[in-house]
Amino acid sequence: RAAGASGGVALVLGAGNVSSIGPMDAFYKLFVEDRVVLYKPNPANAYLGPLVEEAFAPLAERGCFHLVYGGAEVGSYLCSHPGVDEIHVTGSDKTYEAIVFGAGAEGEARRREGRPLLEKPISAELGNVSPVIVVPGPWSDGDFAYQAENLVTMLTNNAGFNCNATRVMVTHAGWSGRERLLAAMRELLARVPPRRAWYPGAADRFDAFAGRHPEAETYGARAGGALPWALIPGLDPARRDEICFTTEAFCSVFGETALAAESAPEFVARAVEFANDRLWGTLNVTLLIHPRSLADPAVARAFEAAVAGLRYGTVSVNHWAATGYGLVVTPWGGYPGHAPADIQSGTGWVHNTLMLSRLEKSVVRAPFRVFPKPVWFVTHRTAGKLAKKLARFEAAPSPAKLPGIFGLALRG
Repeated sequence: RAAGASGGVALVLGAGNVSSIGPMDAFYKLFVEDRVVLYKPNPANAYLGPLVEEAFAPLAERGCFHLVYGGAEVGSYLCSHPGVDEIHVTGSDKTYEAIVFGAGAEGEARRREGRPLLEKPISAELGNVSPVIVVPGPWSDGDFAYQAENLVTMLTNNAGFNCNATRVMVTHAGWSGRERLLAAMRELLARVPPRRAWYPGAADRFDAFAGRHPEAETYGARAGGALPWALIPGLDPARRDEICFTTEAFCSVFGETALAAESAPEFVARAVEFANDRLWGTLNVTLLIHPRSLADPAVARAFEAAVAGLRYGTVSVNHWAATGYGLVVTPWGGYPGHAPADIQSGTGWVHNTLMLSRLEKSVVRAPFRVFPKPVWFVTHRTAGKLAKKLARFEAAPSPAKLPGIFGLALRG
């Protein structure tokens, strides 16, 4: 267990958008922080309860884990229960504020005045206006096609209901490849069928962004519970009230803004400043950079300074920052330092399998292009079959299963 772990009961309030979040948070509290866990999933994931009960049965039999069901009223009761020593919540900053300060006008007054209603230790993994910084470089036709797939996947995965979904692309205004990249993304967005907007409130959030940006480009029809994909290019980087910069869409919407700069190193420095100071949240950021760009010592120095200087809990190079979540070994959480009254992406860490201390951020690095194509790409032709084979291999590894995995991976 981690240094300083002292036992007690941790209430884990799981998010509703990704079913793996709650169980992984429970494992972290159990095995890294040495807590007994009381786990309440979001009602959207309550249907998975029997599977969670089966998976955690050995721990439940030893009195280390207990699963409960219910909505906000159950969560509120458990948060204030004297038998609960600490709380971990994954969700929105509004949920965190309601727990810590209370709901309604009285809760908002408490937040402004710094008077918490609940004094228990609370850790939280919350939202983010997740940026992708695209460093200009000598991209080939294949590079534009690959990175368009990479970027569109970051939005369309899970219908956009991810805290690490791309929300704002940051590009160089003077880069000749900017329009080529946007064109490749538009072509792909037109081919990806819209997905059912199943997460509560998605339509209202979509309408809020569309209302502020009637010029938004939409791809696909709004029908049968599905929302179209929406791209809002050319956002003004100087606007401090820009909804795309201040509010996490948490639906099928993302934007693009272009920064003027005399050189690639200057652009990188400006992009870091913009992401740190203008975009809400500190959970994760992705950077895309061509290896030939890094061959320039000035660009390489600026880029390494960016990796060090970005105030985000996960900084990912070339792969979508969601890989930092999916690896599980890497710590996952917002950049340290948020006060309860301005919590943004949260406080504390989960995952952190290696039990590292004094954490600041995780850094994930990957090649500019990967072969075979990552299984999570929206264009992957064999993802459904391959994912099943990978899961079966994980459950029971065997060399005999590898040829089938490799065959599907190569055909993706």
